[in-house]
Amino acid sequence: KGIERELICPACKELFTHPLILPCQHNVCHKCVKEILFAFEDSFADGGSESSNPGSPRIKISSSSMDRIDRISRSASQRRSFGWRGRKRNSLTPRSSLFPCPGCQRDIDLGERGINGLFRNFTLETIVERYRQAARAAIAIMCDFCKPPPQESTKSCMDCSASYCNECFKIHHPWGTVKAQHEYVGPTTNFRPKILMCPEHEMERVNMYCEICRRPVCHLCKLGGCHANHRVTTMSTAYKTLKEKLSKDIEYLISKESQVKAHITQLDLLLKETECNSERAKEEASHSFDKLSHVLEEKKSAALRAIEASKNLRLEKLQMQAEEYQGLLENNGLVGYAQEVLKETDPSCFVQTAKQLHVRIQKATESLKSFRPAAETTFEDFVVDIAKQEEILGDLSFHSNGLEIPEINEEQSRMYNKALISWECPGKTDLADTYVLEYHKLNRGEESATWQEIEVCSKSKVISDLDDDSSYAFRVRGYKGSICSPWSREVILRTPPAPVFSFLFDDKCGRTSVESRAGFPLLLGSERMQVGCYTTLDYIIGDTGIAKGKHFWAFQVEAYSYLVKVGVVSSNKIQKLFHNTHDVTSPRYEQDSGHDSGSEDAFFDSSQPFTLVTLGMKKFFIPTTPAAPKDPASRILPLPSCLGICLDCDKGKVGFYDAGRMKCLYECEVDCSGIMYPAFALMGGAAVHLEEAVTAKYEEYHDDI
Repeated sequence: KGIERELICPACKELFTHPLILPCQHNVCHKCVKEILFAFEDSFADGGSESSNPGSPRIKISSSSMDRIDRISRSASQRRSFGWRGRKRNSLTPRSSLFPCPGCQRDIDLGERGINGLFRNFTLETIVERYRQAARAAIAIMCDFCKPPPQESTKSCMDCSASYCNECFKIHHPWGTVKAQHEYVGPTTNFRPKILMCPEHEMERVNMYCEICRRPVCHLCKLGGCHANHRVTTMSTAYKTLKEKLSKDIEYLISKESQVKAHITQLDLLLKETECNSERAKEEASHSFDKLSHVLEEKKSAALRAIEASKNLRLEKLQMQAEEYQGLLENNGLVGYAQEVLKETDPSCFVQTAKQLHVRIQKATESLKSFRPAAETTFEDFVVDIAKQEEILGDLSFHSNGLEIPEINEEQSRMYNKALISWECPGKTDLADTYVLEYHKLNRGEESATWQEIEVCSKSKVISDLDDDSSYAFRVRGYKGSICSPWSREVILRTPPAPVFSFLFDDKCGRTSVESRAGFPLLLGSERMQVGCYTTLDYIIGDTGIAKGKHFWAFQVEAYSYLVKVGVVSSNKIQKLFHNTHDVTSPRYEQDSGHDSGSEDAFFDSSQPFTLVTLGMKKFFIPTTPAAPKDPASRILPLPSCLGICLDCDKGKVGFYDAGRMKCLYECEVDCSGIMYPAFALMGGAAVHLEEAVTAKYEEYHDDI
């Protein structure tokens, strides 16, 4: 009864059937592994849509596992979607397979061979078979070769993988034949091979144990395989060492039985204490919320009483005004009475009567000339503003109780094709179980914005689908159960001014990095200075061109670089760069050489098929143009740690940016009539590294750190 839970597959929740050992050392049924991979392939084919197959009826895949499968498929599809950007991919290059382990809830890399590279756990399989036999002791294993009705088997042949009764065993294993030497055991249905073979080299038996990967390997794996540089030991040594360790650990557990029982008793007391403390905490929380409810009820009653009093006063005024105007309806009688008074001829009697009558007539006339309600019907003055209270109540939680405030690490956080937000805790210990990352776009004129919330189980998060050329505010807080820390300081990051453009360098100089070193070629090239030319530059062109639209790419220039030129060049100009070096090396022909002759300003063309700016010695040199400052010192800026280029083919403009702050340092016009390519030129000791796109691997990398 106690061992049964160790024999249950975490995927199908049944006893193991042909279990496989995953790289994380968890075991899963062979069939379950295949079905989970099929579910992953279905979700990958559907692009992570809701129509993907949620799993086989046999496997009870949880929603969190399916979320991980969808996340893996989405990231894989995004990586594959960039294949059109001119990258030369080798179709024979193997790709690794990610498998969501149902045991540890992590995404496990199965390597190039996938499921074929996993070992079968024969030891666990044997233990499961023993358990099954003990559970069904009353059920006999029948002979596989008897004529109906079959008899109960007495032994099983491990070489033939079959069960026999005594008579059939003698018939199929006669004395004096090879079969007589077969190994036989008691009746069983578990047949395993006598020799464990290497899954990568199927004809080789495993005879060594890799201490780094903690798995059996063969001699070919050690000689030229993926375990060539790993520390290995003989199988007998590993067997002896591991068996001794396991035996000692088992003996230790048995010897500590009384201590374990004491711990169990202590845990029972802790369970009861937890129940009591939780009830007490519920009562205190309920009392606190009752106090808040009482305050709100009092405020509610006061507000309703004020509104009711104002309503009664206004109704009284309006009713009085209505009665006055009702009296105006009786003006017809008043007018008739006045007309009769006018017939009076005696002046004394007329004056005596007409004075009071004139006052009444005058009052009625004024009421008809200007009508204005005696009270307002709206109750705008009684609108309750609860915006601040809502925000405070939204942050209402338990006291942090020592939970530290996380801090967003601006050096490790990046904003490129996606946003990578990384944070850390000031203290050495991390008490938080989960984190909540919030962000929102900063819009001008909006005082309050809606924060978007993401729950994260690690200390970094990759965020996609952000708008270009926009600023975003980020903040994070930690949670441990229901306890949360205060919000961190808000950090504002800006996205690139255009979608990120992906390209690579030539295979000869490195796909993402290029470097030049000062040596004999530079000394030999310097002989050209005798005829008034600069030393020839080494030009490197990106492998992908741009025909339209707006694009952005970033790169880093090493601090020791002496001379680097970066920019864009048209396909019509590339041949001149490589075959007519005089045009691009003489200061008379170079728009950004820093040569201050008047002829250069006179012949400067604001729209050329190429634009290159000069970098070097930790400086950024703004090219000499008619609009540029005449003072050379004002044209020299510190070189940013990461530089970006934004090309707008539609408007014919190219801008050079400080990619860390997304601030434009220099912008000019460029002729984009042809296909434009990223261009780089190096001389002397220099190196350029392309900025790597932000992917989910960054998240895993920062988690490891």
